[in-house]
Amino acid sequence: MGVTAAPDPAATVPSTASAGPPTGHVLIAADKFKGSLSAQAVSRHLRLGLQQVLPALDVREVPVADGGEGTVEAALAGGFTALTARVHGPNGDPVTATLATREGTAVVELAQASGLQLVSTSDRRPLTASSYGTGELVLAALDAGCRTVILGIGGSANTDGGAGLLQALGVRLSDASGRALDPGGAALVDLATVDLGGLDPRVAGTEFVLATDVDNVLLGPGGAAAVFGPQKGAAPDDVLRLEAGLSRWADVLHRALGRDYAAVPGAGAAGGVGFGAMAVLGARVRPGIELLLEMAGFPAQTSGARLVITGEGSLDVQSLGGKVPVGVARAALAAGVPTIAVAGITSLPEPSLRAAGFSATYTLQQLEPDLDRCMVEAGALLELTGRRIAADWLSAAPAG
Repeated sequence: MGVTAAPDPAATVPSTASAGPPTGHVLIAADKFKGSLSAQAVSRHLRLGLQQVLPALDVREVPVADGGEGTVEAALAGGFTALTARVHGPNGDPVTATLATREGTAVVELAQASGLQLVSTSDRRPLTASSYGTGELVLAALDAGCRTVILGIGGSANTDGGAGLLQALGVRLSDASGRALDPGGAALVDLATVDLGGLDPRVAGTEFVLATDVDNVLLGPGGAAAVFGPQKGAAPDDVLRLEAGLSRWADVLHRALGRDYAAVPGAGAAGGVGFGAMAVLGARVRPGIELLLEMAGFPAQTSGARLVITGEGSLDVQSLGGKVPVGVARAALAAGVPTIAVAGITSLPEPSLRAAGFSATYTLQQLEPDLDRCMVEAGALLELTGRRIAADWLSAAPAG
């Protein structure tokens, strides 16, 4: 593959490598490398690289996520049980989605049912895409007897304010003539009444937790339509219509409930699903990475660890807002364990990486400058990086 271990200016390593056999285990808690490898695959390749240098090294893997894609996968890796359901995708087409359950708790990943990953770039429908399928996943969780539902709400294709989710749970939305609204955020412009009488009664006895790293409000220049609409294919005129629909949705719900959640941080998450879930389901928001680390038992697994390795495809300014690597570094720091970050690329300067809690940062791009090849060859590059980390941090062995 033409991969060589060139010196990496993005990698800060100790002045001297640790001599002798390592004591304590190495804990890998990495997110996916989007478009390339799953979190589990990233962890596996890093482990293989480490153990090519130190075959007896105790390496433990904890695939994690921040509430977006990979959240259910991380829960399953942490001991949850998979449950599949046939639901409506963001454009109404049937899709098979997976949720995770354990002892009355369900992890529902919006991206599985209403995610942008489910539609091709040419088939993005920002005005009509719906979160209805996510509501169907919640129903599946309730049918399974779960009374705590963790909603991972990253990676959505919709900008419907959670209207679709609530419609799946029995809420009726009507226009002035009494006709049920069509799916999607654009239809909310015509909303006249909200009837909560049909809401599934099990909702009242269920605790809902939103796992998200997004703190956007619902409306305005920092809101769901303006910030995230273009990423979902919305043209400028579409953004204006979606903003008008969300504004109408917020106003009608405010009058129906006597409470206004539009300005609450996190209301704009997942095209406003955060707003709908908070307003009607009583959901509370928790940082996704914090919640997922707890579910995976990460704090306990740092006990006795010598080193934590984390990472994601791109370490950038958004990473500093609560993405997996920074969340892992903070948790490891609290346990007194150094953290190394591995990324495909990074745009962060060294002082920012250090301030985020990383003792060192390794990038795949330094080993393979061509980004396309870097993504295709990510597995081999991660193994080489694992060998370099083992040599730099855990032994005196060469990394070649």
